[in-house]
Amino acid sequence: MKKASMPKADQDIPEYTREQLGVGVRGKYAARFAKATNIVKIDPELSKVFPNSEAVNDALRGLLAVATSAARLTSRPKRPPRKREAA
Repeated sequence: MKKASMPKADQDIPEYTREQLGVGVRGKYAARFAKATNIVKIDPELSKVFPNSEAVNDALRGLLAVATSAARLTSRPKRPPRKREAA
């Protein structure tokens, strides 16, 4: 089996000028990128408290733990109504 010949030092690769590449469109994939990422913008005063993503994640995990434990304390199982005895 023969190996494919490789181009010699960019001889076979043409160079393109900016005009040949066409017009670039700013923000062409911005909507698709926004859907595929989980980036959240934090206000500047909050960024002082939460300097990195690890601090934000720890705070949210703590809030979630408090919320789920509080929900368990307040929700009571519903009992079926008592049947009245015949008089």
